Amino acid sequence: MTGKSKFTELGGLYKKMPGTFFFTIIGCLSISAAPFFAAYVSKGMIIGAGFETHLNWAAWLLMFGATGTFMYNGLKLPYFLFFGPNNCSDETWEKAADPTWNMMMAMALGSAFCIMVGSAPAFLYSLLPYEVHYSPFDLYHLAETLQLMGFAALAFFWLKKYLQPVDRICLDMDWFYRMAGRGFLWFVKNPLQWFDTAWGEVYRVVGLGTLMSTAKFWSWFDWHGIDGVVDGIARSVRALGGKVRLLQSGQIQVTLFYAASFAAIVLVSYILFQLS
Repeated sequence: MTGKSKFTELGGLYKKMPGTFFFTIIGCLSISAAPFFAAYVSKGMIIGAGFETHLNWAAWLLMFGATGTFMYNGLKLPYFLFFGPNNCSDETWEKAADPTWNMMMAMALGSAFCIMVGSAPAFLYSLLPYEVHYSPFDLYHLAETLQLMGFAALAFFWLKKYLQPVDRICLDMDWFYRMAGRGFLWFVKNPLQWFDTAWGEVYRVVGLGTLMSTAKFWSWFDWHGIDGVVDGIARSVRALGGKVRLLQSGQIQVTLFYAASFAAIVLVSYILFQLS
C-alpha cells in the first residue's frame, strides 16, 4: 500500500466532500443538458431550429457535441474526480473537506438556478427578444435526450480504460495568451532593455557631463560674480565705517562740534551757490 490506506487508494473523495460532490453533479448535469436542468431547455431549441432551417450538418454537429459534453463533463469529470484513484499524500487527504460556508452557499445558489431554469424555462424564454413557441418537455425531445445520454453512458463505461486522465499540457486558447506573454517578456528583456541601457550610457556621457559643466559654471559665477559684488560692497561699507569710527573720540562735545561745523559748511555752500 506504500503508506496509503485502502480507502485512499480506491478513491472516495465524495465521502470527504459530500456537499461539493452533490453540487458538482448538478453542474455536470446542467452543462450536459440533462432533463430538468439548465441547458436542457436551450440545447433542444437550438438543435431543433437547425433542422427546421435545413442546416442539418450544423444540427448534427451540435448534437454530437452535446453528446461529447455529457461523456466528458457529465461522466468523466465527476467519476474520476470523486471515485477515481487518489494520488494525494496522507497529509493532504486528511485536510480534504468541503469549503467554507460562503462557498457552499454560492454553489447552492448556482445549483438552484440551474434546476429552476431547467424546470421552469418560461422566465428564460421571456428574456428573448421575440416570442418563443417551444416546449422542451414534449415526449420526443425527452426520449431523444435520454437515448443520447444512455448510449453516451454506455460508451463511457465500455471505453473507461481508454479515458483515464493523464498528466499533460492541453493546448487551448490560453496558448495565444502565453505566447503573447513570452513575446512581451522577450521584447522587454532584449531590445527594450538594450535601448534603456544605451540611453542611460548616452545620458551619463553627454547629458550628465553637460549638466555638471553647467553646474560648475553657475557655481563659479555665483561665487565670484554675485557673491563677489555683494561681498565687495559689504567690505567697502565696513572699511568706510572703520574710517568713520576713527573720527569719533567718544566725547559728546567733539561730536557736536563736528556736526555743527559740517552743517555750517553745507549752509555757507548753499548760500554761495544761490548768490552765484
